[in-house]
Amino acid sequence: MAGGKMRKEKTKAPPTASHYQGGISFHKSKGQHILKNPMLVDSIVQKSGIKSTDIILEIGPGTGNLTKKLLEAGKSVIAVELDSRMVLELQRRFQGTPFSNKLKVIQGDVLKTDLPYFDICVANIPYQISSPLTFKLLNHQPSFRCAVIMYQREFAMRLVAQPGDNLYCRLSVNTQLYARVSHLLKVGKNNFRPPPKVDSSVVRIEPRKPRPQVNPKEWDGFIRICFIRKNKTLGAIFRIKNVLSLLEKNYKTLQALNTSVAAEMDISGLEELGGGEQSVEMDADDDDDDDEMEMEEDKEAANGRSEFKEKVAAVLKEKDFCDKRSSKLSQEEFLYLLSRFNMAGIHFS
Repeated sequence: MAGGKMRKEKTKAPPTASHYQGGISFHKSKGQHILKNPMLVDSIVQKSGIKSTDIILEIGPGTGNLTKKLLEAGKSVIAVELDSRMVLELQRRFQGTPFSNKLKVIQGDVLKTDLPYFDICVANIPYQISSPLTFKLLNHQPSFRCAVIMYQREFAMRLVAQPGDNLYCRLSVNTQLYARVSHLLKVGKNNFRPPPKVDSSVVRIEPRKPRPQVNPKEWDGFIRICFIRKNKTLGAIFRIKNVLSLLEKNYKTLQALNTSVAAEMDISGLEELGGGEQSVEMDADDDDDDDEMEMEEDKEAANGRSEFKEKVAAVLKEKDFCDKRSSKLSQEEFLYLLSRFNMAGIHFS
């Protein structure tokens, strides 16, 4: 009692790890959302197209609801799990069953783990590792047949977005360079325990074979610049001072390297032909030209900048790229434009 009134006790909010399965609590903060709908699990396995001879990679298996169906469908399952509690639960669940010899559990962070050979990846992943995991898989060698992965819905829509779509972005372009990506099904939040705050989608990723012949660093630098302002024209983007300065620096560095290599080749050629020392004579009048040369250096620098700007503009004028926007360019157009820049001696890494 205080002032004649009863004080109400505040009720404590339930902890985020209040959802259980088999006595194990799940932590939302670690992206632990377990699929609880058996019909959805069956649908994912069916759409994966698993063969009886397939070695399957599963990432974040949790308590093994999806794992069990994968073991039934394929030759074997390699499960990568960070949480030691989940590892023990998986081992307990399948111990003494016909599946015990078909399951290999690797405890660790999948982003830091050297992945073994696998034919297909099927996984309900922690959403916070979506981007780095996707590119880790795309860079995995030898290449696998396909990956069927549950993502947060907006991330999934960015993966499959096409030129002109609102969600078409650098992620779309980079992923689709290395793989064919398709949307399989939408998954509501109530299919998980505990339910996440957002809906999800299952996406199929098929690595392109052979891999595209492109320098990854060069491509990444180029696409980063193109999507600085994806709804601006490329002509406007490549007139930005910082962009031009970066490209001009790369251009001059490569020009200097090429000149140095050429000079070394020329000198070695002269030595082979002459077989002795080379003498160079200078006219007396040459000394008078020094001051004039210094005065013209600033003009030459300004002219050099202007010439480089025109070089960039000339590439963009081909096929009217100057007036086009990155948000509407196809994969083929990006590859063509990058090749034209490179042919002009303009590089992005």
